[in-house]
Amino acid sequence: MSSVLSAVVRPRLSRPSWLSPKVFRTEVLAGLVVALALIPEAISFSILAGVDPRVGLFASFTMAVTIAICGGRPAMISAATGAIALVVAPLAKEHGLDHLIAAVILGGAIQILLAVLGVAKLMRFIPRSVMVGFVNALAILIFAAQVPHLLGVPWLVYPLVAVALAIMVGLPRLTRAVPAPLVAIVVLTLTTVVASIAVPTVGDEGALPDSLPTLGLPQIPWTMDTLTLIAPYALGIALVGLMESLMTAKLVDDITDTHSNKTRESWGQGVANIVTGFFGGMGGCAMIGQTMINVKASGARTRLSTFLAGVFLLVLVVALGDVVAVIPMAALVAVMIIVAVSTFDWHSVAPRTLKRMPYGETTVMLATVVTTLATHNLAIGVVVGVLTAMVIFARRVAHLVEVTSVLDPDGTTRVYFVHGELFFASSNDLVGRFDYANDPDTVVIDMTHAHVWDASSVAALDAITTKYATRGKTVEIIELNKPSARIHDTLAGQLGVGH
Repeated sequence: MSSVLSAVVRPRLSRPSWLSPKVFRTEVLAGLVVALALIPEAISFSILAGVDPRVGLFASFTMAVTIAICGGRPAMISAATGAIALVVAPLAKEHGLDHLIAAVILGGAIQILLAVLGVAKLMRFIPRSVMVGFVNALAILIFAAQVPHLLGVPWLVYPLVAVALAIMVGLPRLTRAVPAPLVAIVVLTLTTVVASIAVPTVGDEGALPDSLPTLGLPQIPWTMDTLTLIAPYALGIALVGLMESLMTAKLVDDITDTHSNKTRESWGQGVANIVTGFFGGMGGCAMIGQTMINVKASGARTRLSTFLAGVFLLVLVVALGDVVAVIPMAALVAVMIIVAVSTFDWHSVAPRTLKRMPYGETTVMLATVVTTLATHNLAIGVVVGVLTAMVIFARRVAHLVEVTSVLDPDGTTRVYFVHGELFFASSNDLVGRFDYANDPDTVVIDMTHAHVWDASSVAALDAITTKYATRGKTVEIIELNKPSARIHDTLAGQLGVGH
């Protein structure tokens, strides 16, 4: 009897979803596809950063494996990225690899600090129009990155790309048992090898490593001068990496209709960069393209796919480098084209949508896209988009303040009623809404339907009071709500408003 009761009382331990055979197969195959797609990207980003291809490949391995354990967004892929490569390229060029690695380690530590300070909470201030611009710019950049692989190449590359695209579009309509991108890669590789078709391959992108990464410290002078030198680059790594990672995590949340822990993702990125630095990698962050391959194209949903992407990557480039080297770039280009097309929010640019969408929303989206394309930096694009949204919002709200007034029957008191949100943009016009010369000696300002947000608003109220006082008239401000009364009582008369 006791054993029965204990069995009932003892909570059932839920096993991980990836232990299901169907889910396990999906995660394993997704990890393999992502690993194959990571190889040319990691090599390209290494070249962009001015370092050996092995530095980018090892970074992709350590980032993926570490973030699979420490990250807050399951199924998201983190590896060496173009954004981080752009940040560290000047440091690598002028001072060498060891200083770059030191900056990566310090950048990871800064990311952990920012996570503790709650930087992830800032995501709530990113408007939807910025997210749409982020996604669209990203899709364009992914597609644009494939164009060089389609220029100045043998003509056979084009039919190979077309075949791969046809496989990835048509196969999911027949079966989803295996990821269509993987089938396309295998088919094109076998075709080019068996038929001896001479087209650009992964091996043409750069040398693949033949040994495992080793743990070590960067060989740099441990002085204040070194810290001063690498600190700006480390801060850039931390901010750009966090912004791209948190934006990508939010995008995956929307696609999968699930919630992720952004704070955990923030410090997880920091841990991953520190580990990557100690293993001689160039650092990184979330990769939107590979994440879309993993989540949208392959259907992965758990940490297993991220972990295996890193493991498969290492196995492929170290143990099976000769096999990977013969994969035609046409196959990987086709995969990324499908990712770009599926990532772009086509609904956002449909004439019907643009006609209905408020002008400000479209402006914010375009500002994000144009800035990102101009700088090739998603983080800068997001910052400009958010700032544009803030300006448009401030201008819109600034015109929502209304001031009406009534004169008491005896003609001795005029009551002004203020409606709206008072802040730096809207309060500037407030001073001009009062009739200082013709009002009676007593003026009441009723704030029942208003809210005071900042010092600019208090300064405006002080200016109104001062203008009446110079004419020998008294002003009483009434019905402030508690937050408004608190800031008004604290700052009123302390802001140096002369007239």
